[in-house]
Amino acid sequence: MATQSLVDITSLSPKFQDLYAKAIDFVENECIPAEKTYQLQLGQNENRWKVIPAVLEELKVKARALGLWNLFLGKDYPEGAGLTNLEYSLIAEVTGRSPKLAPEAMNCSAPDTGNMEVLAKYGSPEQKKKWLQPLLDGKIRSAFAMTEPRVASSDATNIETSIRRENNEYVINGLKWWISGAGDPRCAVYILMGKTDPDNKNKHRQQSIVIVPADAPGITVVRPMQVFGFDDAPEGHCEIVFKNVRVPLENMVLGEGRGFEIIQGRLGPGRIHHCMRCIGMAERGLELMLNRVTDPSRRTFGKVLAEHGTIVADIATSRIEIDQARFLVLSAARKIDMVQAKGAMKEIGMAKIVAPNMLLKVLDRAMQAHGASGISQDTPLAHFYASARTLRYADGPDEVHRAQIGKVELRRAAEITAKIAAQKERGDAIAARSKF
Repeated sequence: MATQSLVDITSLSPKFQDLYAKAIDFVENECIPAEKTYQLQLGQNENRWKVIPAVLEELKVKARALGLWNLFLGKDYPEGAGLTNLEYSLIAEVTGRSPKLAPEAMNCSAPDTGNMEVLAKYGSPEQKKKWLQPLLDGKIRSAFAMTEPRVASSDATNIETSIRRENNEYVINGLKWWISGAGDPRCAVYILMGKTDPDNKNKHRQQSIVIVPADAPGITVVRPMQVFGFDDAPEGHCEIVFKNVRVPLENMVLGEGRGFEIIQGRLGPGRIHHCMRCIGMAERGLELMLNRVTDPSRRTFGKVLAEHGTIVADIATSRIEIDQARFLVLSAARKIDMVQAKGAMKEIGMAKIVAPNMLLKVLDRAMQAHGASGISQDTPLAHFYASARTLRYADGPDEVHRAQIGKVELRRAAEITAKIAAQKERGDAIAARSKF
């Protein structure tokens, strides 16, 4: 794979090398061939949100037998596989080549990964036993409920959902939407963000994270949202009403007012996972393009498509952009390993902007080379494109990451100004001593 030219796989741990080889074989020879069957087995009409394709469960059994299970949890977690962020990022790229099947088959799919990381990192022993263990076993699924339709949720301080303490319970009221995974009949729990202290002068201490059983009274799944017409069943992205939903006090994660702390810990590595899956999707898109343009039956103006200069240029541009993005994302993953996510926010932000935008451009070229079939259901390209477009919002929109990166760069301004002034002063002195 193209990654070989950027990272020396043999320099990484023997355990990773074994898992990496297995992941490549599993995705290429099990997941991708199963994609057609998966689509055929999806529920239709009234069963749309009730059926889990049997082929997916078969893949999960195979993946677990191979040891390809819960690989996203790193060395800091006893429940995980002990991989570094860099090592798992390379495996995440492989799973991105079959994004609908491979991540879930290996129990490494969002939003479960982020939710499991929250519970593993911040959950109490009781919370881990009740919710984390079934998620680690792949017996249930979960959703993360943060985004709201009535406010600009890209600034999470705007979140309005109320979490009010009443005796030995919390009472939750609010409207959420784009809650990925909430349509899945296996979704048993929501990790919900809301406000426990809306009047706190510190706007980043108003929010809390609470565990909400999906079958709690007062929860209404209003509708599944669609992404360019795709409903992404059976998981979906749902609008949900929480009306006087009651949960026990022990369902609070870490403590009241710790919501921002938790979501920042949740999102750092998760953003890198998304980015590396983008790289995998881009590689798959480029491969489909290469297959299409070298098909001898596809000729225009007397030439195979690959003989046209514009096609050759598009292939070259895609190759360049994929490798540029990969290098940036792997650099961010390595930085997380060195200084933790908090110390790598600039690198994470840059990767989060670049990877989805790169993927959109690579897919657009691949779709164009396929003609009308490129935007149809006959290839995965259109669905890949829709998914990629959502990633420019998910886990923080491009604009928020750009603002953060710009602020970090501006911190260097005073030092740079002083350096330039010193250089000018030295230059003036040199000129004054010169004969000229």
